[in-house]
Amino acid sequence: MDRLLYTAMSGAQHSMMAQSIRANNLANANTQGFRADYEQASAHFLAGDGLRTRALAQSQPAGTNMAPGPLQPTGRDLDIAVQGEGFIAVQNGEQEAYTRAGNMLISPEGALTINGYPVVGDGGPLVLPEFSKMEIGADGTLSLIPPGGGAQVEGGRIKLVLPQAGDLKKGLDGLFHAEQGRQLEQDDEVVLKQGYLEGANVNVVEEMVHTMALGRQFELQVNVMKAADDQARAGGRLIRGS
Repeated sequence: MDRLLYTAMSGAQHSMMAQSIRANNLANANTQGFRADYEQASAHFLAGDGLRTRALAQSQPAGTNMAPGPLQPTGRDLDIAVQGEGFIAVQNGEQEAYTRAGNMLISPEGALTINGYPVVGDGGPLVLPEFSKMEIGADGTLSLIPPGGGAQVEGGRIKLVLPQAGDLKKGLDGLFHAEQGRQLEQDDEVVLKQGYLEGANVNVVEEMVHTMALGRQFELQVNVMKAADDQARAGGRLIRGS
């Protein structure tokens, strides 16, 4: 009965992990630029003599749904959203990371930030002079009007990248990172839209349905474990009776 017990246990463990992923998606349904995750598993056959008849559920690293979320108008000059594919580059410590969130703020020192991370420009983090109004072009170029008025001056250009499939992995900080900490090149095909923010690509109804299905799977696997235990006890009683 140990085979049945361990197979059901591995399935129950994966169901618990999957439920935590779906719960995290639901918790971030209103987080700007959030990308929903999904669980992955594979059959892991146990090594040993004889036929490969014992397989356990082996959880794999969570995948990420890269579909774009809905664009929400805000009318705020510092809000930006990527239209279609692409990412905004930010600085996380000494490494460059990437995000779809566009709710920018300006620090007292003039640094342009997203969720506390400096926004990266052509030559590093963007630090802006004082201005009365800012326009952000579709290519990420910042045009500033000085406090006293006058002609526009360029305040730099937001770095926009267009990674290939599989280039980025989501980190524990919620940002996306390229493998081995490498930096992606600026891509002129990425388009920004000022005065908009991108919502999460989480389908709340779908996540709830998945959560309920996973709950039923977990309950079924626990019942299988109880059945295996009952059969083992019954077998023990038969042996003792003989």
